[in-house]
Amino acid sequence: MRLEDYWGIGPKTSETLVEALGTERAVEAIESADVRALSDAGLQRGRATRILRRANGKAGMDVLATGDARAVYDELLSLAAEYALTAHAGDRIRVLTPLTDREAIEDRLTEVMTARDAWEGLSETERDRVVEAFRAYDEAGATDRAAVEAAITLREAGLSGEAFDTLAALDVDALRDAVGALGGVRGSLGDAANVGSGDPTEATIATGADEELDRRRERLEAARGLENAAFDVIDAVRDGSARDFEAFRAGVVEHLASETGIEPATIRSAAPDDALDAADFVSGTLRELVSELEADVTEREEAVAETLQARLAEAGEDVTRAVEAVSANAVHLSLGRFAAEHDLRRPRFVDDGIAVRNARNLFITGDVQPVTYGIGTHGLADVPDLSGTERPPSGDRVSVLTGANSGGKTTLLETLCAVALLASMGLPVPAEEAEVGTFDRVVFHRRHASFNAGVLESTLKSVVPPLVEEGRTLMLVDEFEAITEPGRAADLLNGLVELTVERDALGVYVTHLAEDLSPLPDAARIDGIFAEGLNNDLELRVDYQPRYGTIGKSTPEFIVSRLVANATDRGVRGGFEHLAAAVGEEAVQRTLSDARWSPDDD
Repeated sequence: MRLEDYWGIGPKTSETLVEALGTERAVEAIESADVRALSDAGLQRGRATRILRRANGKAGMDVLATGDARAVYDELLSLAAEYALTAHAGDRIRVLTPLTDREAIEDRLTEVMTARDAWEGLSETERDRVVEAFRAYDEAGATDRAAVEAAITLREAGLSGEAFDTLAALDVDALRDAVGALGGVRGSLGDAANVGSGDPTEATIATGADEELDRRRERLEAARGLENAAFDVIDAVRDGSARDFEAFRAGVVEHLASETGIEPATIRSAAPDDALDAADFVSGTLRELVSELEADVTEREEAVAETLQARLAEAGEDVTRAVEAVSANAVHLSLGRFAAEHDLRRPRFVDDGIAVRNARNLFITGDVQPVTYGIGTHGLADVPDLSGTERPPSGDRVSVLTGANSGGKTTLLETLCAVALLASMGLPVPAEEAEVGTFDRVVFHRRHASFNAGVLESTLKSVVPPLVEEGRTLMLVDEFEAITEPGRAADLLNGLVELTVERDALGVYVTHLAEDLSPLPDAARIDGIFAEGLNNDLELRVDYQPRYGTIGKSTPEFIVSRLVANATDRGVRGGFEHLAAAVGEEAVQRTLSDARWSPDDD
């Protein structure tokens, strides 16, 4: 396959990859979603990630029908990647895409939930050991030895479950023996893929692997250090008052033995018999000595390599499995860690609906009010809720969500989008219960601040085409009135609701124009979010849980009440009091009175 056949790779990018990796290795990196290889080759990490997402999950990426849906997708994977235990695991998480096969979705969910249970089953000490093992593995460059050491630690931590079956099957004793052998050799012999078949002459034996080899190497380096200093040796020996050439020869042998630790007999055997003078004798001796010592080192290296190779061959399969298991389990355990930290639960899959009970928005921190909501056909309407929250009706195709400013309507759309996307990727969701259908497209459209024909046109072009395509679409659209005049926005919203029902899609549309809408189709309903007043700090108190079948109120008297209370300038205060009379002075006064005592005081 040509590199340019992959999405996002043009002639220049192809040339960059071929120059750095070669065509075969570049294709392998793309097919295996190796972000690191592409970024090391010169691509920006973000670009490499986008290329790999399309290369490995194009059909799934088509689910993200709008820029806002893609933004939520990016935020979700960035958040999940924060819990990655290795750099490679983080890269693998960032290139996850929605899956189009239900069985594949269920399989990944099972792996992640097993990993979540395993992570939660570890003590704090065991978790620290696991994190440290993966950190050491990363810092060592993901070598085979580091992988084996990490695998031993993971086994000792007691990780269990189907996702860790490969890990559980490893022979720990064999791996422990392999650690020493892997630590003693570098090169092809130390590559798990070549264990048992490497050429010993291609291996580099590490210092400390064999005492005799270390001794021979030290003597060789000492001899090499003197090889280019023959005249220094001559001067040192002559300073010893050598009387004749025989005495000089003996002095040279004694001096070299003292400086290098090499046995005198070895030095004498290397000395030439036909040297012309002192310089020729010393140079010839050192040259032959270095040659003999190099042969000794090579011979010992080959012998040690064969011994290490034999030890590695006995653990070859376990080493290979350990390398694969550590890489795979780093991804599973990272996702399990993410799920545990955010209390993510396994969703149930339905044919046609999306419903959540006590769902949370992952992008909001702090103490947040969970929300129960749903559209389409689902089973949450039939199950009693012990918390007292009303269950979402089942069967409606569309809901029109109304209510107070800052009432969490957009946040609810974002939460539903996140739930749909996480479930489509085979990941658990932030809700105590969730039922999620299979969607060919998710259309999420946030409110735009601009008000002009260009924004209206671009908005309609982004939300209508996915709605009329074949397959099932989830529409999550925020405040149409922000992009055109209110009267026409109501007409457009009516048309979108009717089109959504007609196309058998599901939709949640946020608006302040519910009272201006024409009668909705039978398969649509209106829900409302209500502000309940101001607290002692004059902040808006909102019940973020929508009330089904009820139009929410924006309650401007609460905002005007806050402005009246905060005004320090008499003239400005008078202006706000004039507005208070316009929206209902009695309501404003009641709000100010209530703000002096609220349920928050108890």
